[in-house]
Amino acid sequence: MFVRIFHWSIVGLFTANAFFTSPKHDLHHYIGYTVAGLVTLRIIWGLVGSHHARFTDFPPSPSGALTQLRDMATGRRHAHLGHSPLGALMIYNLLLTLLVIAGSGWLMTTDAYWGVKWPQEVHEMAVDWAEFSIAAHIVAVIYESRRLRVNLARAMITGKKVFGRSGR
Repeated sequence: MFVRIFHWSIVGLFTANAFFTSPKHDLHHYIGYTVAGLVTLRIIWGLVGSHHARFTDFPPSPSGALTQLRDMATGRRHAHLGHSPLGALMIYNLLLTLLVIAGSGWLMTTDAYWGVKWPQEVHEMAVDWAEFSIAAHIVAVIYESRRLRVNLARAMITGKKVFGRSGR
């Protein structure tokens, strides 16, 4: 349940900060701090939480990701009860990217880095990367849901994956 609440909270907060708040306003900063806090909690939960939420359940595996890409290209179906190798890499990517966004955003508010250009540039590049990653994530979820006959978006709401006849 924590992972699902975390996921949808990040969706709402990132969307609010990216599209509805001004970086110059306190609300933007507070949302950023909230995201940083949630990511910190997610990292802790990845160490001590439920089975499929633990990082040990989905270690980063470039070879597993390549196998999954090959499966996708050849039409082989292999649904994962937890996170897929590509999904795992996306999780690590987004957690790290959100921390870079929050950290660089915070640096811009400190006396030592007020007006210094590089934290702002890092912040903007990380936001751009996050937006690209989110778009890729959404496309992948839709594609894999159709290909595997598993509604992954519904699973992130209900916490239950329902596998199609040839999905698993």
